[in-house]
Amino acid sequence: MDTTLDDPIVGQTLDGRYRIDARIAAGGMATVYRALDTRLDRVLALKVMHPALAADAAFVERFIREAKSVARLAHPNVVAVFDQGTDGPYTYLAMEYVSGCTLRDVLRQRGALQPRAALDILEPVLAALGAAHRAGFVHRDMKPENVLIGDDGRVKVADFGLVRSVDTVTSTTGSVLGTVSYLAPEQIENGVADTRVDVYACGVVFYEMLTGSKPHTGGSPAQVLYQHLNEDVPPPSAAVPGLPASLDGLVACATARDPQLRPADAAALLGLTLEARAALGEAELDAVPPQAHAGERAASEDRTSVIPRPVAAAADQPVQHTSRLTAPPPPAPRSRRRARPGGLYLVIAGVLLALGLGAGVWYINSGQFTKVPNLLGKTEEQARSELSAAGLGVKGVDRKFSEAFDRGTVMNTDPQGGKRIRGNGAVTLTISRGPEIVSVPALKGKALDAAKAELTSAGLAPGIVTQAFSLDVPQGAVITTDPEGGQKRAPDTAVAIVVSRGRPIQVPNVAGQPVEQARVALQDLGLKVETAAEQVNSPSPAGTVANQSAAAGTQAAAGDTVTLTVSRGPRQVQVPNVTGQEADAARRALEAQGFKVKVERPFFGFSNTVDAQSVPGGQSAPEGSTIIIRTKGL
Repeated sequence: MDTTLDDPIVGQTLDGRYRIDARIAAGGMATVYRALDTRLDRVLALKVMHPALAADAAFVERFIREAKSVARLAHPNVVAVFDQGTDGPYTYLAMEYVSGCTLRDVLRQRGALQPRAALDILEPVLAALGAAHRAGFVHRDMKPENVLIGDDGRVKVADFGLVRSVDTVTSTTGSVLGTVSYLAPEQIENGVADTRVDVYACGVVFYEMLTGSKPHTGGSPAQVLYQHLNEDVPPPSAAVPGLPASLDGLVACATARDPQLRPADAAALLGLTLEARAALGEAELDAVPPQAHAGERAASEDRTSVIPRPVAAAADQPVQHTSRLTAPPPPAPRSRRRARPGGLYLVIAGVLLALGLGAGVWYINSGQFTKVPNLLGKTEEQARSELSAAGLGVKGVDRKFSEAFDRGTVMNTDPQGGKRIRGNGAVTLTISRGPEIVSVPALKGKALDAAKAELTSAGLAPGIVTQAFSLDVPQGAVITTDPEGGQKRAPDTAVAIVVSRGRPIQVPNVAGQPVEQARVALQDLGLKVETAAEQVNSPSPAGTVANQSAAAGTQAAAGDTVTLTVSRGPRQVQVPNVTGQEADAARRALEAQGFKVKVERPFFGFSNTVDAQSVPGGQSAPEGSTIIIRTKGL
């Protein structure tokens, strides 16, 4: 059913540039549309924030800041960010459009995948996450829905840095279950989200690709969360008998409940994944799991694509499988006679001709081609050796910076691993130069806005800003940064900033003072003063300060506001009549009404009965005032 007809934004052009043609998907934070960039005449994906969220200035600011950071994350397996802007109520993000499907679509249609196909998807996902992790990003929402597979077989990861926090996933039960299935225990327990939560999620996704189902299931999110916290992810071979132990180990390593036992980041897990693949034979890589659907089994011999793709056929036309050549009918019986030698020569010549033709066809289709070995993560020397062993040469070597691959290792090949190339062909190697390093600028004493601009210009990202008092740095200027100026860091590293609040001001005690007198005393110290709209009863006289928002003795910064609450005097309370009562009982009765009590006894008095009280019963007196009671004398 086409839901785009009910969407009022379809057909509009945002910023006079992006024409929205159709809705692709809708989520809790934004809706994604297919759009046309009319300026560059290219199709792209437009992520438009929901108007309700766009009204939250803080949320929009974070959305824009993270979009700019992700736009600097250039990687072939990351969905690229092109542009960001606002048009009226719509805040949008222009991204690369990937024509294809999600990993969730593949799993829904195919069920469990062959190990080769699962690894073909996992490796580029880890390469993308590895680059993000080395650049200081954590995805926090890895799941099959965020893995896009293009029609050309390329794998890309979407929604880097633009994910929702864990506690906002509260829509429908189905969507909650779909998200909590990939949460790491530490995310659930205390909200911690570092690179290892992405490693855990990738382990769960890999398990799901190998088995066709999630490791933890339940009827409610609470049941799934409990299993994440208390149960290990089972080995995939328990669901798929015969699955190699190395794949069990890879899943167990990535999904360890203790984050300290997992690989530090996705790049480290990618290295383990490449080692696991190298240890598998062709038969193990191409084994079809029992949970695979029929389409997967039929396509099990197709090893040239990342994922075996279904062949679309009309409902009334069966899928056309490769036909077999039928042998000619046997010759009719002939009368027995002596065979002539020439006939035998013709038969031999025919057989040789057939063999020659078959060999020629094989050579044209397959024999002259060699599959490029997978060289990612190998040293240049190892890569050259493997190419030589495969009969291939090295066309050239490029060297680029990379946060995902160690210095001196292969980060890309052209053609890519698994592609077919002529037997005498050559491969271009791209060797990692390691992470590009930038120097943190010295920012002490600079204004906050100028410091942020300088960090951005240096290729770094402004991080968390906190405040502290300083005796030597002016208010609003930078005291220090973490990391400090002069240290070397990878591009896009977040730099925390501590800003000065100026010299601390000791707040005096102005309670009980006339309001104007207290106001002048505080303003002389550099503080702002406000008066609360509502007055209160207090022991202080009317028109004086009853209490102050900043307690006496605390430290404040120049320009901080102190709110004064004005007293309207003590509350008037009716005095009970205690004459004739015992002195102790009278004391308790008066104190219960908020009065202080003083007992006076005559010098020669031996009675304990109250004979008089300073304020007669039935009259009113200020709350907290002292009532004098006198006992009888002789």
